[in-house]
Amino acid sequence: MLFESAPAKINLGLHIIRRRADGYHDLSTVFHPIGWADRITVSPAGNISMTCTDATLSCGKDNLVIRAARLLQKVAGIDQGALFHLEKKIPRGAGLGGGSSDAAAALRMLSNHWKSDDATIALKSLALKIGSDVPFFLHGQTAYAEGRGERLTPMADYAFPFSLAVVVPPVHISTAWAFQQVIVSGMNPPNLIEVVRSNDLDRWRCELVNDFEKPVFSQWPIIQEVKSSLLRSGAGFASLTGSGAGVYGIFESKEDAVVAAEEAAAKGYATWHQAAIDT
Repeated sequence: MLFESAPAKINLGLHIIRRRADGYHDLSTVFHPIGWADRITVSPAGNISMTCTDATLSCGKDNLVIRAARLLQKVAGIDQGALFHLEKKIPRGAGLGGGSSDAAAALRMLSNHWKSDDATIALKSLALKIGSDVPFFLHGQTAYAEGRGERLTPMADYAFPFSLAVVVPPVHISTAWAFQQVIVSGMNPPNLIEVVRSNDLDRWRCELVNDFEKPVFSQWPIIQEVKSSLLRSGAGFASLTGSGAGVYGIFESKEDAVVAAEEAAAKGYATWHQAAIDT
């Protein structure tokens, strides 16, 4: 039996640049992994199947883990199966990438379990067929992303010096809906690598913008209130992640991050907090 943690991510800035002829959108963002994580295990089996601690989550062919496993099985010419068990911790429909992270973990584990050749199978190309942000989760280090999110520039030496609180109100947002509503700027975004590396929260407030905030906040004021609440609780910066509904706050005080998360949890919201690495 093999097991892995499948971490969530937040978006540090998210600009929608243009709609492409193929129906996808070009974007500019920085993906940053966080400690909120699902746990996924795999063991030998005659066919590919899955169980999950979340009874509302489909474990059928539409699940990204199953799709990833079947795609790798087909491309690698494998006649073995696999039984997955997913301990679901990351909220769904929150812009945290939980499903994509689970799929990437499945690809990594099965490549090891089935002794596949990563270079021959080209896991990154398989990952992109599953979802635009799955390639990021294959390696899970902070990275600048362009295109659909698959063109990655690693920021391996980037140090994130802040404490973090993530709050997810009970709202599920369709990514397809969000892309239909967002206004495409067609303008070149700021240099997000430079902005993020500065770790200057004054600069972040000016230049790290999530283009999904305007339509999402307009449709669901409760999500805008989450952001406002995090700022009132002492966050130096707060933002929607992905297309939501998750919102994160960046804190220079780990105590303030804990209090902000606890206050949101008392309202029945899903929450996560983590201290800065050096605290």
